Amino acid sequence: VLPGVAHARSRLQESRERLSVLSKLCYAVGGAPYQITGCALGFFLQIYLLDVAQLDAFCASIILFVGRAWDAITDPMVGFFISKSSWTCFGRLMPWIIFSTPFAVISYILIWFVPDISRGQVMWYLVFYCMFQTLVTCFHVPYSALTMFISREQSERDSATAYRMTVEVLGTVLGTAIQGQIVGKVDTPCIESPLFIGMTNSSVALEELNMTHDTGSLTDTRNAYMIAAGVIGGLYILCALILWAGVREKRESSELQSDEPVSFFQGLKLVMNHGAYIKLIAGFLFTSLGFMLLEGNFALFCTYTLGFRNEFHNILLAIMLSATLTIPFWQWFLTRFGKKTAVYVGISSAIPFLIMVAVLDSNLIVTYIVAVAAGISVAAAFLLPWSMLPDVVDDFKLQHPSSHGHEAIFFSFYVFFTKFTSGVSLGISTLSLDFAGYQTRGCSQPSEVNFTLKMLVSAAPVVLILLGLLLFKLYPIDEEKRRKNKKALQDLREESNSSSESDNTELASIV
Repeated sequence: VLPGVAHARSRLQESRERLSVLSKLCYAVGGAPYQITGCALGFFLQIYLLDVAQLDAFCASIILFVGRAWDAITDPMVGFFISKSSWTCFGRLMPWIIFSTPFAVISYILIWFVPDISRGQVMWYLVFYCMFQTLVTCFHVPYSALTMFISREQSERDSATAYRMTVEVLGTVLGTAIQGQIVGKVDTPCIESPLFIGMTNSSVALEELNMTHDTGSLTDTRNAYMIAAGVIGGLYILCALILWAGVREKRESSELQSDEPVSFFQGLKLVMNHGAYIKLIAGFLFTSLGFMLLEGNFALFCTYTLGFRNEFHNILLAIMLSATLTIPFWQWFLTRFGKKTAVYVGISSAIPFLIMVAVLDSNLIVTYIVAVAAGISVAAAFLLPWSMLPDVVDDFKLQHPSSHGHEAIFFSFYVFFTKFTSGVSLGISTLSLDFAGYQTRGCSQPSEVNFTLKMLVSAAPVVLILLGLLLFKLYPIDEEKRRKNKKALQDLREESNSSSESDNTELASIV
């Protein structure tokens, strides 16, 4: 009788933990702001700083590196403060999301504004870029940890994650489309290099050529960036409101009845000693780095190396649309064949196409084919880290059943390592363009710049992806291990609930 009762109780508990489609959609919409803004900044900030704000490549590299590095530092800081936050009537995570939103939108819009000052432009972009990164972290870290608070059922969390990844990749499409199509409608004036027109005094030549171009066209370009920023800011606020209205945190979803709180630094030490977590973030660190290098330099690569100045925003859109449409396929694939297999197949599929775009001569049709193929791999790179992190958290809970409240640490430090290394790589890549002789607003670039861009979007990402895939060999949680963990964790919760119910019954009888 007892096994039957336990089974019935388990079935009842599972039914209670099921999330409605509407709840999953509202949860998923909350992931869009980070991706919309991140995609717009990732694809367009470098070319904006160089060709629209007209900063030299060295200053742009400082802004990009410091901004990314600061963004990385804020993740564990915010994770620490969240772990110290008290539960409110709105939950522990939701207040962070709501209160950071309006300030994040203001700072985001100011990133795309060109101040009318002769000095201090570098400081302007540095301050508002870092400010936005801090505020968007206050949104995204608690949102990422929210995965563990919406349900105790692993299948429901995986399903919600699939919804989230679909909407997040759709967010990258929106970010690319809004920024690219609005900005792409305006032609940014370029300057012919004196090297190509037989002039010897380059500084005088640049000044004279700049005088002959329509300065109003550059003003139109700057206005277009501001309009795009305003539209994206409005979407940010709308998505935050939908998340707040449609999702409720469940405090009991992430902790066992017998849990006792552990301090942040004790929890950090436990998390960093958890082998499965370190191996997972090491693998994704390199693969993510490869895709971020591609993202950061692709607009310049299309504009100068391939010569598609008026097509690059459409090529970026093709990548993101392809990624969005294939997220459901990868969700089916990882369910059918396992998450580790999905990592190898999905992420490695980009390698031959990255090689192809650098080796073959410039061809628009081939570039679009490569863009679609790369999008398929980008979808896998988006989905898999966030689908696998909850498995690591569950594995940690089984090894440390008396420790809880560390979900934000797991998610924030994964983002920390990824962002910090991407900041270093993006800063170095922009600096390498400076060393290669990048010419601000040039209609064409020296051959050294074109060669550098090929290395940054092809050779370097391929090497990083291969290193990441090799490290994934060490990741210990396969499908069999994951099923065992799920059953063990369910048994532990049932035991904890049964113990709690028996204690309550005994107390009632005494009373």
